[in-house]
Amino acid sequence: MGYAQLVIGPAGSGKSTYCSSLYQHCETTRRTIHIVNLDPAAENFDYPVAMDIRELISLDDVMEELGLGPNGGLLYCMEHLEENLDEWLNEELENFMEDDYLVFDCPGQIELFSHVPVLKNFVEHLQRKNFNVCAVYLLDSQFITDVTKFISGCMASLSAMVQLELPHVNILSKMDLVTRKRDIEDYLNPEPQTLLAELNQRMGPQFQKLNKALIELVDQYSMVSFVPLDLRKESSIQYVLSQIDTCIQFGEDADVKIKDFDEDEDED
Repeated sequence: MGYAQLVIGPAGSGKSTYCSSLYQHCETTRRTIHIVNLDPAAENFDYPVAMDIRELISLDDVMEELGLGPNGGLLYCMEHLEENLDEWLNEELENFMEDDYLVFDCPGQIELFSHVPVLKNFVEHLQRKNFNVCAVYLLDSQFITDVTKFISGCMASLSAMVQLELPHVNILSKMDLVTRKRDIEDYLNPEPQTLLAELNQRMGPQFQKLNKALIELVDQYSMVSFVPLDLRKESSIQYVLSQIDTCIQFGEDADVKIKDFDEDEDED
């Protein structure tokens, strides 16, 4: 059985930086992971690329040959990947062991994990190959500055949850860049009545029923929660990794090591 993280999130949320830091952390702890680039527009990497979609198709080539813009070209590239799962992806996966741990660094175009089925079909293909997969959704902590943006981030994450149907870990990235951490902490364990009051203050009275429904969705069903990630702290990276490992049951099938004790028999 293989294991995989699908690293998703809006553009600029720190996905590639997360992958790089995760690789360095695992290298330090003598744990092996493989980072896979699924972004056909990527150029520079701070980690060794174990598999690269650009060997199949690149955004620059698509834009030049088909005359598409960046967004249309990226969707074309990902649809081309979907059409080649049985050939290109299967061939690439043969280079890995059955119990290898892969981290897929995905593009930041939100359509890919909110309503376009490309990544969902990609995940289902991995699952048929006996991979346990977890979605890792990154959201820039500097984006969470008020209640409206917090609710917006929650709904975007929830959209990805519903679309991908995977175990899901939501991460507030770039915590090392936040100057007022107390403002962020209010949204890690939010009080629903406080959120509702703030939301009603910022929006017109005609939205009060909608505001109440949104807050109840976030609170009562515990659908969305965020784990803060400070890349300066190894303990923070390890905590996030442990949350993901639990989701994909990594290490649960490992053999338990039992030390044998030889009892000395006293001779009379």
